[in-house]
Amino acid sequence: MRSSYRAASSVLFAAVFLAGCSPVATGGSTGLPTGTSPTKSSGTGTGGGADRAIAVGAGPQTTYTVQKQPPAGSCHFRYEQGEPLEDPACTPGAISPAVTQANLKSTICRKGGYTSGIRPSTSVTGKEKALNAASYGYRGSMRDAEYDHLISLQLGGDPNDPRNLWVEPPDPGHKAGSGVNNRKDPVETKLHTAVCANKITLAAAQRAIVTDWTTALSTLGLG
Repeated sequence: MRSSYRAASSVLFAAVFLAGCSPVATGGSTGLPTGTSPTKSSGTGTGGGADRAIAVGAGPQTTYTVQKQPPAGSCHFRYEQGEPLEDPACTPGAISPAVTQANLKSTICRKGGYTSGIRPSTSVTGKEKALNAASYGYRGSMRDAEYDHLISLQLGGDPNDPRNLWVEPPDPGHKAGSGVNNRKDPVETKLHTAVCANKITLAAAQRAIVTDWTTALSTLGLG
C-alpha cells in the first residue's frame, strides 16, 4: 500500500507541475489580470497625433518674424466627411509655454480677452499664408481660406510656430468668394468654454483638437 501511495503521489505531482508550465492556449499570458486586454491607441485612424507629445513653441513674442514653411507641394490635406484636416507631418501642432492649467484665469480665461494681445500682425501672417498655401498646394481663393492655428490661441496654441499653422480650405458647400467661415471655429470656442468652466483640462482639449478637430467635441463628451 505504501509503495502504491508513493507512485500515485509522484504521478499527481508531475501532472500539476506540467500544467503550471504549459503555455496558455490563446498564445501566452499578456501579464494583465484575467479578462483585461492590452491598452490600445486612442487614435482615430485618420493620421492624427493621439500617441505623440505636442511640441512646445516659443510662445508670445514682442516682435514676430516670418517663419520658414515646409517645401512647396510637400503637405497634403486630409478629409473627414468632406471637412479638411491638416497634414500631421507638416502641421503637428505646437502649444505656448505661456499658457498652463495653473494660470488659465490670467491667460486664456481672463476677462477682457487674451488672444488679441499675442496675435502676430497680418504683415507677418500674410506672407506665411502665401508660403504655406504653396506647401499644401492650395490653389483656391485665398480670401476663402483661413491661415489657421491648429491649436487655437484661445486653447493655448503657439502664436507663430509654423508647426501650429496651416492654410485651412473652406468647408464643403462654401460659397466661393464669401470669405472665411468654417466649422472648426465653433469647435474651438466650445472647447475653450469647457476648459474655463473646468469641465475638461487644457491638455485634454489640446490633445483632442490636434488629433482630429471634427471629433474633438464627441471625444470629450461635449456633443
